[in-house]
Amino acid sequence: MRVGVLTSSRADYSIYLPLLKKLKSDRYFDLKMIAFGTHLSEKHGSTVRCITDDGFDVRHRIKTLTRGDSPEDISAMIGETVESFSHFWSKEKFDIVFCLGDRYEMFAAVTAALPFNIKIAHIHGGETTTGAIDNTFRHSISLMSSYHFTTTSEYKKRLVQILGSSRHVYNTGALMFDNLRTTELLSKTEFKRRFKIDLTIPTILSTFHPETVATGNNELYTREFISALSSLKKYQIVITMPNADTHGNKVREQIEKFAAGAENVVTVESFGTLGYLSCMKHCSFMLGNSSSGFFEAGYFPRWVINIGDRQKGRIVTPNIINCRIEAGEILAAAEKIETGKKKISRTTVYGNGHAADKIVEILKKI
Repeated sequence: MRVGVLTSSRADYSIYLPLLKKLKSDRYFDLKMIAFGTHLSEKHGSTVRCITDDGFDVRHRIKTLTRGDSPEDISAMIGETVESFSHFWSKEKFDIVFCLGDRYEMFAAVTAALPFNIKIAHIHGGETTTGAIDNTFRHSISLMSSYHFTTTSEYKKRLVQILGSSRHVYNTGALMFDNLRTTELLSKTEFKRRFKIDLTIPTILSTFHPETVATGNNELYTREFISALSSLKKYQIVITMPNADTHGNKVREQIEKFAAGAENVVTVESFGTLGYLSCMKHCSFMLGNSSSGFFEAGYFPRWVINIGDRQKGRIVTPNIINCRIEAGEILAAAEKIETGKKKISRTTVYGNGHAADKIVEILKKI
């Protein structure tokens, strides 16, 4: 089976990883990586190197321009990505092509595949995030896909409602739990040696992406986010930089300016999967609006202060505290974590860490 895998960023690649390892090790499959988006952008860390460093051949690299971050820029990039992939799909043939998530560039690649009747397999369908335009892209990708692998029974039920059919909709659990079950994470000593960051210091792991629905408020939201961080002086704050979203550059610039003047703040473009999960394991808690707070954090488990509406609609597990992007509310949530005595247990809604095995078994049947 000739299997293509679309990967556009560090985020989706880290989720794919356990599935990629299974496909590569099984002679039944001929795995072909298709890298595009910010993977090929120097500004975003040229994260295609993470793929090759893990031993995967990335023969297909679809270069798409990374313009600015205005709505016009994002719209133009969608169009250019569709055009680039129209040429690619006309030349390359696959039995099935995997896509993941809800990014606009992933939507564009799948849109271009539709006229060629390429069989698309979508991972993470049925989820809802009403605070981001990604929600529309995710559901659109599902409607253009032939096979579906959801992370929970609730998301499977919702996806069946969206599609109007349960045909080839499978709840396999979350691939990131496979990562956590099988990966030997770095110790604090190993982490410090590799990244020059000392996690013996109480640490907040933070990622803040712009909101892509209420875009007019992003400047205010970023100020409130930074104001809260500036008051959490007893912590070391490790900030992973935002995605290439609408107004993402403005958020990035404010974070960089803040970090330059704060001794307890470290910014990281990309840790890679091992580094990010290791930092999550050893941090005191997470703060921001990353989807990893709804998935991986529940495995350890780690407390998460989820701010704003970007992830609104996802399943809220007991380790998550939701609050508005307002400095006072964020600090109150941090105090609640610090003074609270409630213990949190590992979440089980995303399966048992064998999603990749289930997906491979299903592929061989279809």
